[in-house]
Amino acid sequence: FLNLFQAYERRFPSCPQIPVVINCEVISDWTSHDTSINKTERRCKLHVDAPYILKKIIGVDHVYFIQKNVLNLRTRTLEIEAYNESFQSRVVVLETCRYFVHPENSEWTCFEQCAEVDIKSFFGFENTIEKLAMKQYAANIAKGKEIIEFFMAELRKEGITHVPRWIRSDTASPGADEDNNLEVGSPVEMVTVCCLRRNSGQQSSLGRLQCNFCLECQYQLDTDYIQRYLGQLSPIQESRLVQLRKSVVNLQKGKVPSDMTLLRFLRARDFNVEKARGLLLESLNWRKKHAVDKVLSEYITPQVVLDYFPGGWHHHDKDGRPLYLLRLGQMDVKGLLKSIGEDGLLKLTMHVCEEGLRLTEEATLNEGKPISTWCLLVDLEGLNMRHLWRPGVRALLRIIEIVEANYPETLGRVLIIRAPRVFPILWTLVSTFIDDVTRTKFLFYGGNDYQEPGGLIDYIPQEYVPDFLEGPCKTKVQEGGLVPKSLYLTESELAKEGGHMTDDSIYQSVSLAKGHIHEVPIHIEESGSVITWDFDVMRQDITFTVYRSVLPPKLNATTSSEGDVRQNSGERVKVENSVMCRDGESIQGSHVTLSSGLYMLHWQHHPHPHHHHSGGDHKAQVMYYYEVLKSADYK
Repeated sequence: FLNLFQAYERRFPSCPQIPVVINCEVISDWTSHDTSINKTERRCKLHVDAPYILKKIIGVDHVYFIQKNVLNLRTRTLEIEAYNESFQSRVVVLETCRYFVHPENSEWTCFEQCAEVDIKSFFGFENTIEKLAMKQYAANIAKGKEIIEFFMAELRKEGITHVPRWIRSDTASPGADEDNNLEVGSPVEMVTVCCLRRNSGQQSSLGRLQCNFCLECQYQLDTDYIQRYLGQLSPIQESRLVQLRKSVVNLQKGKVPSDMTLLRFLRARDFNVEKARGLLLESLNWRKKHAVDKVLSEYITPQVVLDYFPGGWHHHDKDGRPLYLLRLGQMDVKGLLKSIGEDGLLKLTMHVCEEGLRLTEEATLNEGKPISTWCLLVDLEGLNMRHLWRPGVRALLRIIEIVEANYPETLGRVLIIRAPRVFPILWTLVSTFIDDVTRTKFLFYGGNDYQEPGGLIDYIPQEYVPDFLEGPCKTKVQEGGLVPKSLYLTESELAKEGGHMTDDSIYQSVSLAKGHIHEVPIHIEESGSVITWDFDVMRQDITFTVYRSVLPPKLNATTSSEGDVRQNSGERVKVENSVMCRDGESIQGSHVTLSSGLYMLHWQHHPHPHHHHSGGDHKAQVMYYYEVLKSADYK
């Protein structure tokens, strides 16, 4: 505290670090008989930092403030009060500050500050004065710690390493001074609570600034530590970090998250401590419930993922961030979901995210600078309508929600390359589930644009460009490909895994006897709309066709004999040729409509030529889903 007071006094009568103050004149100076209390009053001359026209109107270039300091060495407090002498009848500015020793750690100095502005009338420039006051106050807060540290360094250069603590003469004892000295070389930690209020006839609030540098007695925010491991933070951001940590320490009896983790949650909520705390506590409960802390040590990657999942870590980007490659266009979404289940895919994602956190910590140590995010490169070559399989999209949305809630601010940049024309459909579906701030980190490249200036090599070192993008660096990422159906889990196995994919109500199932047909009418109001379908042939063989019907008798899905369909079909035109679909096949497709009207999805049982006897065992079964996309979403 005493070291800090010595540094504080160095700003008078003026200093280059505070250019707004021209000079300070001591009006009165009083010291108690035992030297424990000192009261100093100064008259300070300040520059008017205002637009030229405003200075011409008020007729002055300088204003005067009165500052009163009361230093109490008994209680080790410094109380400061400052108010304007100029224009008192029009504007009242009152600022109070208080330095004091932290009650639980004598090596920490706390700082409280509050400023009020009461604008009565000011030549019609009340709003301008209000903004100027806010600007000046915020600037003072931002530079306060920097100025103190500058003068602390000056003291050290002059060989002043400690200042003896004041002790009464009747209680002084040998060694007492030495026991109570404060080392100038040790970090100066401050707790700051600052607020700025505007009082007027309407009692409206001008704003509020808060910053707490140290509220937890076991926790310090050293400047070197911040710059080395957390990055550049404003004083207010530092204070919010300490506030959040104290709040979490008080509530969590177990392991407290790292500062980097706390900072990520604060950034995700724009440094709103309460919102960040709520998000963090929900995430901590989620991690405990699902034993996420054990994922890195206990997760065993399924063989089907090792063989067919086209994603993996690959060196780093130009900012030192760990780089993850995902060849989404080569990924068999349906095959992976049917072989590991939705929860299996989620566990894989959690493992990737946990690896990302570990790699960023390692990068911070290796690079010598704070790295809290990783880079994601997504190659969309090969993306088609198969990737819009509804359960796959649903699983993707669920994963995005979980990642956004529990791994906020972990993606530093997302590079989307070789995006095909079908990509806008997928982006329309998923972008609404991605945080606004995260969306700003996405960069999109269509075709071979990523090879041009401003493309991939602006973000990834040339020597690390993957070989599948015509770069020199070989990767360990699998090429993907279709997952063999022999690796699919049964419905009961999927249920055990927690992935209830077959229970999704958007899919409908129908059985077809020999010679029977199932048709689904689809009314198209706008030409250019896209009909998409996805179905699995569960038993037997079927043929699939798409028709456009002119005079259909019914608008509901129907199952009937082939003869009934012929009698009641009306005029129809085949718009997609018939396709033979074998037992066990999974079919996805789409049709761009050329005109409005009624279209028919048509399935027909195609009996095997060697099966001549009838019976329920030889019925065909189809599980299907369809969707209509507007032309605007498709282009």
